Amino acid sequence: MSTQPAHDSTQEWERKLLITISGVLLFETLTGLSIWLLPFSVSNQVMVLLHTAIGLVFIVPFAWYLIRHWLLYRPRQMSHVKLTGYFAMAATIAAIVSGLVLTWQALFAIRISYGWDLVHIVSTIALIASVLPHVVVLIVRAARPENGAVTAPILAATKRFGIGTLVVAAPLFVVVALLAWTYETPELVNELPADYSYVYGPDRPFAPSLARTNTGTAFDARSLGGSESCGTSGCHEEILREWKVSAHRYSAMDVAFQTVQTVMAEQNGAESTRYCGGCHDPISLFSGAKNVFNDDLTNLVGYQEGVSCITCHAIRETDVKGNANYVIVQPERYMFELDEGETSRFFRDFLIRSYPRYHVETLQHRLFKSPEFCAACHKQFIDEEINQVGWVQLQNQYDNWRKSRWNEPGDPETTIECRECHMPLAESGDPASGDEADYNRTADDERHRSHRFLAANQFMPLALQLEGAEEHVELTERWLKGELEIPEIAHKWRSGPAVPLELIVPDTVDAGSDVNIQAVITNNKVGHDFPTGPLDIIQAWVEIVVTDQAGNVVFESGQRDSRHFIEPGSFIFKAEPVDQYGKLIDRHNLWEMVGVRYRRALFPGFSDRAEFAFSCPASMVTPRGEAVADQPEQAEPGAPLDQQVEFAVPPGRVTSLNVSAKLMYRKADQFLLNFLFGEESGITAPVTVMSVDEKTIQVRST
Repeated sequence: MSTQPAHDSTQEWERKLLITISGVLLFETLTGLSIWLLPFSVSNQVMVLLHTAIGLVFIVPFAWYLIRHWLLYRPRQMSHVKLTGYFAMAATIAAIVSGLVLTWQALFAIRISYGWDLVHIVSTIALIASVLPHVVVLIVRAARPENGAVTAPILAATKRFGIGTLVVAAPLFVVVALLAWTYETPELVNELPADYSYVYGPDRPFAPSLARTNTGTAFDARSLGGSESCGTSGCHEEILREWKVSAHRYSAMDVAFQTVQTVMAEQNGAESTRYCGGCHDPISLFSGAKNVFNDDLTNLVGYQEGVSCITCHAIRETDVKGNANYVIVQPERYMFELDEGETSRFFRDFLIRSYPRYHVETLQHRLFKSPEFCAACHKQFIDEEINQVGWVQLQNQYDNWRKSRWNEPGDPETTIECRECHMPLAESGDPASGDEADYNRTADDERHRSHRFLAANQFMPLALQLEGAEEHVELTERWLKGELEIPEIAHKWRSGPAVPLELIVPDTVDAGSDVNIQAVITNNKVGHDFPTGPLDIIQAWVEIVVTDQAGNVVFESGQRDSRHFIEPGSFIFKAEPVDQYGKLIDRHNLWEMVGVRYRRALFPGFSDRAEFAFSCPASMVTPRGEAVADQPEQAEPGAPLDQQVEFAVPPGRVTSLNVSAKLMYRKADQFLLNFLFGEESGITAPVTVMSVDEKTIQVRST
């Protein structure tokens, strides 16, 4: 608005299009600043919606006004007023273009671009910085006394312009206030039931679990659930698919957990199951479902989601003591996030993508990238409060790792942390891709951490018939064998099996003599004890088969019988916990445990040795257990006849022995499965052959 005849300026100041555009511009500017600077709130979310909608509606009239204004004053002489006008026009165009891009991204992409968001913010600031002097200088100039009566109409017009601008903007802010006031936030029941049992004291409502909320009271189950929406929004589809078949997801629906929880409640009371809930079923724990007066100890949300997305990402503090020693907060949810229906889903997704700062700040933090975060649940103990006797250490992956060769404090180039193994990087277009906080990553590396949390359970996904279970189990078996490549840490460890097995056998033996062989098992790649976890149910063992040159079995160990039990005397990695009466803990009834009578596991980098001895036969055996006519010596001195009958072979002398050793692994022993499903079910856990070695021994005749 450069110098021109008074009546022209008066008309321009009073033009309805200008007043309307000015009011809208004031609304858009102030709401934009509020969205950028003020805390997350319902009113700010309403502003996001109206800021976007009104901005889109007024693009055309705003563009028309800019073009008309430029054409009207373009011939005028350049001045500082005209220059600020050009700056304002450029800032406006940048704000409109960036706003359109951001709107399109919020509607149709997986996230908005932080670059375009920065352009939108900077252009808004530039618009303020250029429009204010552009307008104020004109008003001040018109108000100079030396201009006399000529400027009076202009001053009156500018006053009407200011009032008109406020008249246009004010109703829009009233609409914001009304919409924010009338929006009904879903009512969350953040209270424990009236009949809730505080058996461990009112200050420890979730004991004997060490998990706690930051408020000290309950969280509505809905506030910690809704993991499905993380993928159906179009944002975290791949991460949701990975999580849905992971152990974190099925931690509460796990058949063993549900059965053992029921038994624990029957024996010790429903409150005792809170001990397990902090890690396995936090949603049910924090919503007060594990109560003495409640038959359903796992609510529907907890059962379906286990360790949900929000449960994990809302933890703000952990302690390496274990037993779910963490503090969780209840993040405020976006508008429509807990509502049903396609319309609510549309607005929810738009708000999260267009206004992501709160979403990122509350659900993304450095803590869950540390081993100490994992320690809260991957470290367990029983104490007097549980077993009525005293403290006993159970599984402890964290301290295994902390004391192992994989942990080099202060040196990320050599250290391998939990997530580097169990959450390997996956190619991704996910909004969560990239991480400049990692020593070997960038913010735009287009990779995310896999949320499969691959480990060693190749049984439960299939037993629960989860979507994608076959693929997950195949990956788990490759993981157990050490065949799954992790390029970003490949240089930090040796290639080959995760737990290799090597046979040590003599080159030659005499027929009829005793043969001693060894199988050396080394914990090569595992970041903690192998095996780890609940060793009362997990089994890893060595299977040995010795055959002669014709394939007839001479010796074997580690076989499973027709009922899927491992034969007694086999070399096996596991633990045998006992109760205070010395009775074996065989139903995962760990609340009765006071110690162990047997435990065998491999510390990272260490080896163990399985030794076997048998007699080398001089000749092969007929189906009746009789030596062939031209070889009168006994096939296996001292061996029972019923064992010899099993070896059907052609006549001949034993000239060589072929030794095959396998390291076998299964997630659940047969006794537990029979307890869970019934022996008549015929269900058995799949067995993974983790590593194999074979050797040949030459036999000298005597």
